[in-house]
Amino acid sequence: MRNFTSYSSAALFSFLLHAAVVAALLSSWEPESKKIIIQPQYIEAKLVELAPKKKPQVKPPSKPKVDTAKKRREQEKRRAAEKRAEQLKRQAALKEQQRKDREREALEQKRREEAERQRIETEFAETLAQEQADINAREDERVANSYMQLIRQRLSDNWSRPPSARRDMEALVEIRLVPTGRVVGVTIVKSSGDIAFDRSVEQAAFKAQQFEELQQLESRLFEKHFRAVKVAFSPQDLRL
Repeated sequence: MRNFTSYSSAALFSFLLHAAVVAALLSSWEPESKKIIIQPQYIEAKLVELAPKKKPQVKPPSKPKVDTAKKRREQEKRRAAEKRAEQLKRQAALKEQQRKDREREALEQKRREEAERQRIETEFAETLAQEQADINAREDERVANSYMQLIRQRLSDNWSRPPSARRDMEALVEIRLVPTGRVVGVTIVKSSGDIAFDRSVEQAAFKAQQFEELQQLESRLFEKHFRAVKVAFSPQDLRL
């Protein structure tokens, strides 16, 4: 009984709804003379050109945000480090130059000391050589004088003074010898002014003939003192 009541209510509602729709259509209806005909519009067909597909642009990676204060601090640190490195470099160069200067000064000092040592040694050697030369010269003089005395004594023994000899007369004669001591020449260098006096001097030199003792001399002494011997003859004595 309940289902029948529900179906009757639904049918009545459907009828009322259709009646309302028909009434609305009738109220909006107009005579045929006022009928509007809408002509269809033709649409021109065109090919649509498809634009080339754009490649997706790859955005560059965004730069990290710069910390200005940090960058400034890093720059200051870098400049400080560079300044310190430059200072260390200058200090190292200065130390190296000082080391070279010390080495050069040491070498120069050593050179001066060596030069002074050589000078002292040279002067000492020269002094010794001069002293030795003086000693040798005195010894040579002593030896030469001893042989001169021998020659003078031999000439004095061989000289016969002429009666015309006077105290103020003097004849200088040069006697030439060879290393064996033999007399090879006699020359009157300075005449006494008396022929007999000069001739007696020459005869005394030739009479000696040979001074064999000269053979004991060193050749340098013979060449220096006895290759040519000058002897002065006077009535008082003989002077060499």
